[in-house]
Amino acid sequence: MRQRKTDYGTIILHWLLVLASGVAFATGLRIATEAPDRSWINLFDIVLPRAAVWTTHMQAAVVLVAVPIAYTIYLARSGLSRRVQLDRIRLRGLVGRKQARLGAISVLLNWVFFLSTLALIISGGLLYFDIYSGYDAAMVHWYATWAMVTFAGLHIVTHYAIGGVSQLLRIIRPERLPAPPPRLDAVELLTLLVEQSARLAPEAEHPGNIAPQAPNMPSQAPSRPHPERPPAAKAPSMPSRESWRQEPSRQEPSRQEPWRPHPQQSPDDITDITRHRPAAHHSAAQQRPKMAARATRPVKPRNPTLQSNPLVVAAAIAITGTSALLAADWLSVDRLQVHRIEVTDAPTLDGDTSDRVWRNIQPYSVMTNEGGNFDGKGESRVDIRAVHDGTWAYFLFIWQDPTRSLKQLPLIKEIDGWHVLHNGHESGDEHDYNEDKFSVLLTTSDAVLAGDNTFHAGPRPIAERPATMTGRGLHFTTDSRYVDVWQWKATSGGPTGWMDDAHIGPPLDPTPEQARYVTPYRGGFAPDPGTPNYSENFTASPEIPFEVNPQANPLVTPRRLPKDLAAIQAAMGGEISLEPNLGESDGARWFMTESESVPYATELDKLIPKGTVLPGVILAGDFTGDRADVRCAARWASGHWALEVARKLDTKSPYDVPLKSGTFMRVAAFDHSQIRHTRHVRPIRLEVE
Repeated sequence: MRQRKTDYGTIILHWLLVLASGVAFATGLRIATEAPDRSWINLFDIVLPRAAVWTTHMQAAVVLVAVPIAYTIYLARSGLSRRVQLDRIRLRGLVGRKQARLGAISVLLNWVFFLSTLALIISGGLLYFDIYSGYDAAMVHWYATWAMVTFAGLHIVTHYAIGGVSQLLRIIRPERLPAPPPRLDAVELLTLLVEQSARLAPEAEHPGNIAPQAPNMPSQAPSRPHPERPPAAKAPSMPSRESWRQEPSRQEPSRQEPWRPHPQQSPDDITDITRHRPAAHHSAAQQRPKMAARATRPVKPRNPTLQSNPLVVAAAIAITGTSALLAADWLSVDRLQVHRIEVTDAPTLDGDTSDRVWRNIQPYSVMTNEGGNFDGKGESRVDIRAVHDGTWAYFLFIWQDPTRSLKQLPLIKEIDGWHVLHNGHESGDEHDYNEDKFSVLLTTSDAVLAGDNTFHAGPRPIAERPATMTGRGLHFTTDSRYVDVWQWKATSGGPTGWMDDAHIGPPLDPTPEQARYVTPYRGGFAPDPGTPNYSENFTASPEIPFEVNPQANPLVTPRRLPKDLAAIQAAMGGEISLEPNLGESDGARWFMTESESVPYATELDKLIPKGTVLPGVILAGDFTGDRADVRCAARWASGHWALEVARKLDTKSPYDVPLKSGTFMRVAAFDHSQIRHTRHVRPIRLEVE
């Protein structure tokens, strides 16, 4: 069997594309494990990458941009565009013989791949540069990924059907690129036609020189009949045989060596009649010397540099294009201007956006996505404004949230006792009965992809530490620096004016409960030193810990019971709905204060009827220590939360990041979800006036 081969350029570009696609697919799957309802991807944890996932994914994306550019140029310069040309003849092959049908299917699959790659590049660019980077772009990116995977399988099967193993092995058997046929020159074609007409005219005048005609073919009559001239007579103007010998370029057509194709030249390469042509007849040269000279002159390439090596040209253009793209990315840093104001113009922290200082500032807007809930789309647009008075910095965050969710692990009394309403809390991934939250991350790292510096995906990112109970990775840093994290919570602490100040640092040692997988291990995420003013309003049964058997929905004991049950239920909104996706009314609250409650007592518990719902959060006192550095106030209206925040520019705490030019910010929104927050790729650089 003849060994089929492929040109060097196609082989090089093909394997570059395979390598980049494989890396992008593996890292993309690891990133996708963070999206809701995709925990099944963790089944492939053993083959998925663990380090520098985001950075490697973007590097592979750059290669995936460069290779299609190079391949397009290469096909055009090498004359191989026919192999992917989708025309009417190819489409007719779908209903033709087997080989024609397989060839047409192969070309159609190539175009499916081209379109899928284009969709990946465009949707990935939209997500990265935050241009229409919401749910739709993420879904296009997801489905285009699987379209490419499907193509890879069908591509191999189709080529095997075309030529078996030999056809598949073409991609590792290189050969030189065949020279493309010269371009058809209209002037040369006209010249050849004139020469042919001039050559045939004298032959037609002499019957003795006319070759015998095939049967049933009409004879060609002379243009000027001369009956009185003898048949053997010759025109006196014809040159002698000696003159033909003196002028080799004017040999008789009958003695000219007929052209034959080179043994190594394929019929596909013989496409231009100007490549091999007979010499011009002497009469044509006499009548039109300029045209004959032009016809015999060798054709010079119009652009010898671009035609010298198609692969080198394609690579140069692709590198230039991707370099321009990288330069544009480097120059287009997302910046948030922190304007300087007078102390007297500082906004009041009440969640009201009507302060004069906010009305005069154009917000910075960023689309965040891949979160939990948010009406099933997982996206929320965040508008950010910022000012400072030289000592304090003030921020206004407004983000989309369809519901005002305050239910934080509420308690319900049933026939057998008290239970906690939950869905995932046992593994640290509550996504039904959780309060709305908003998070701000601050870092001095200038890395564009902070995900590789603060978040590490996978069920067990640290081999010597406990595995994650959610399978969704851990937050920690690999150096000694801390990343500052503020968390606003709609029920826990937020209503009393504090954001929970925390940090991400190196991995911590697990507690005994975390080592036994009773409570989730948090990696390097921890609150700043100090105390909060909120706590859970239940304790698990010592016989059956709450986290051990979540399916059994074990009994719990409330820590405190209300002094006035009717007053607490009225504060919770009156008629209580336990539907997670139904928000609470304006003015409702789902916490009890210490002054409104008393410690649990069996006698008091007997007075509470079955079906009663109690808040799962108790508020008492104030935040203290470094944990109390961030003050806030929030309001919800018309599908949006508005959060006003104040913090000193520099708290002098080793766990906090100073607010100055060069500090990078990220934001995330939670819709009644414990850890499934939205995210954005590029960081926001603070520019402090």
